[in-house]
Amino acid sequence: MKINKSNKYDPYEFDYVVNQDLIEDELDGEIDLGDDEDNPEEEAGSEMRRRRRRRRRRRRRRRRRARRRRRRVKRRRRRRGRRRVRRRRRDPRRIQRLIRSQARALAKRIVRQRDLAQLRARFGRIFSTFDPQDVIENQQDTVTKGLWTGGIGNLNNMFTSSNQTTNQQRYYYEVFQSASTAVGAEPQFSIAWGHYAGSGSADEGGQVNDTPSRAIYSQYKNLLLEPGDTKFTINGVDRDYCYFINVNRARFRERLDEGNIEINLSHLSSSQYINTGDNDSLDTHTGSNITVQADKRADIALGQLRLIDDSKLSDAKINQAGKIFSIVSGSIEQGVHNASDPQVFGLLYPQVGVIVLDGHKLDATASFGTVTGSEVPGDNALKLFTAMSHSSAINTDASGDRTGFQARSSEAVKSTHYFVRVKNSEYNFSNNPTFTSGSRGSFAQPSFIFDPKVYITTIGMYNARKELLAVAKLSKPLLKSFTREALIKVKLDF
Repeated sequence: MKINKSNKYDPYEFDYVVNQDLIEDELDGEIDLGDDEDNPEEEAGSEMRRRRRRRRRRRRRRRRRARRRRRRVKRRRRRRGRRRVRRRRRDPRRIQRLIRSQARALAKRIVRQRDLAQLRARFGRIFSTFDPQDVIENQQDTVTKGLWTGGIGNLNNMFTSSNQTTNQQRYYYEVFQSASTAVGAEPQFSIAWGHYAGSGSADEGGQVNDTPSRAIYSQYKNLLLEPGDTKFTINGVDRDYCYFINVNRARFRERLDEGNIEINLSHLSSSQYINTGDNDSLDTHTGSNITVQADKRADIALGQLRLIDDSKLSDAKINQAGKIFSIVSGSIEQGVHNASDPQVFGLLYPQVGVIVLDGHKLDATASFGTVTGSEVPGDNALKLFTAMSHSSAINTDASGDRTGFQARSSEAVKSTHYFVRVKNSEYNFSNNPTFTSGSRGSFAQPSFIFDPKVYITTIGMYNARKELLAVAKLSKPLLKSFTREALIKVKLDF
């Protein structure tokens, strides 16, 4: 048998070598090859098959081990991925990194928009978007002004309405700043008088409980007092009858400005009146027959009663009608008279625009002589009007000013401030047809070629859809050119 010296695999070459080894071992006496009659080729073939089987088994084992290794690697990778996901969910640093990345992206976008805006500004623009720092929202200011028509703070002229019927005047009197029939006359406030039991006025159908004075007292009781409270308590004492001053709702807007209210009353000529007796004596002291005391007209100290609220002296009380202050003796200029022990004359409800005056106190101090007889039309509301109108027409204070009904309104106004920044390269051209001339749109003024000039007169406020929502007018035209910039503050109240 020949030995194959080529590089190709030859099984007989391997068998030959093996058999040669066996022969050499036999010659050395280690292996018995058996009889010479045995076939060496058959033995070599069986040995070759065994070796092939062993090689196949080894290859299968290697493949199985490789598959196991691949499965283990995949499982490890899956476990690592799950761990990473869990760590990302639990790790707060990842949220911080995300916030920082989003903030950087937003900053880049803002810078990019500004760069684009600057590029557009070189060629002119029509709209400018507000930067967030140029808009200040929810600014609240308290605005006060004179309570009466024309922004006047002191009402000196008082007129009743000639349009009120006699039946209406049994309930209240409407007060105007001029004759009610004059041009521009407007109602300023109303005056009424009420009694808890309905006395001091006559009923219309024979029912004592159905009188104007009872209706007025009940109306203001329901408006101003807490549920279950039946009488007005002034300086700790329940009062059966009171005078009411009701400011027109359109006048005070949000509330009366406490601390800036002063009521001046002249003394009336009712000192000799006693609220008992026959009907004739009662009728002679109704409101239509009462005048001011002549002997006290020229004496400021004695001729009038000056009343203010005590908001600068004590804190307000609170009930369903809002804040409550006391009406005490004093003036706006001099403050509360005897601040350690002030004389209380009534109550102020600034948020509903109502002043309640103690009728008992006015009887004792200003000689009102309030008629409280049963079924007697006392016309008491007219007494308060007489005292107020005569004081404003006749009396003056220490500085020589007439002492009328002084009051101011107060309103909290919310506003948004917009800062309009017009840079030197912006808004230097106009769409006005007079800015150009000719079919080619040349400048009307040759000097505009290198230095155009315009005047800013109006600022329009637009929404995101470029719809005009508000217009702000400047007090005077503002010159604008490439060498001038402007900062305009627009205040939008609502």
